Amino acid sequence: MGVPRDISTSHILSVAERVFGERGYAGASMAEIARVAQLPKANIHYYFGTKEILYQAVLENTLTDWLADADRWITPAHAPRAGLRGYIAAKLAFSREHPDASRLFAHEILEGGTQIRTYLETTLRSHVQAIGQTLEEWSRSGLLPQVDSTHFMFCLWAMTQAYADMRPQMVAVLGKPELDDGDYERGAETILALVLGAHAESDIEASIHVPERRAG
Repeated sequence: MGVPRDISTSHILSVAERVFGERGYAGASMAEIARVAQLPKANIHYYFGTKEILYQAVLENTLTDWLADADRWITPAHAPRAGLRGYIAAKLAFSREHPDASRLFAHEILEGGTQIRTYLETTLRSHVQAIGQTLEEWSRSGLLPQVDSTHFMFCLWAMTQAYADMRPQMVAVLGKPELDDGDYERGAETILALVLGAHAESDIEASIHVPERRAG
């Protein structure tokens, strides 16, 4: 196997996300990741060293994407409804496009989160505190319910990630093989109505559009 001229760490992370998602940490191997990525195993080790380091990188990459969505939408530059609408749509789109990443993260947390404990206690905590300032300002302005901002984020995470983690249950109850565009859009509208509570605006608001799943 020749060494590609443009080895991309993002490609390795994407493949590792899928393999770890299908096999779990214990069942996955660097050899299998290299095979699926069509790279020599030595290249995987060169960029990530060990399976543990690669696994941690996949988890942190997922969290980085989630935090980027929050940083984009939950800001003073947006009105609460527009900001939360954008964030919910982005999180649901991620759950739809990267179900392995979402389920892998959920499994890691259920196992105690030891592989990313430092990241959770530093980077994630500081981001949630910063986002909380915006949520609290919206609440003080009467634009959001008076709730604890950190627990508000916990609820947003749970509701949006459920569309990846609990997808088999959802499709079984709905009686269909897969969630479709309408399911994601209705889910987004429902989540927005729940988090806004009595502050939800009338039906004149445009419905939420969750981007369609990209091909590939």
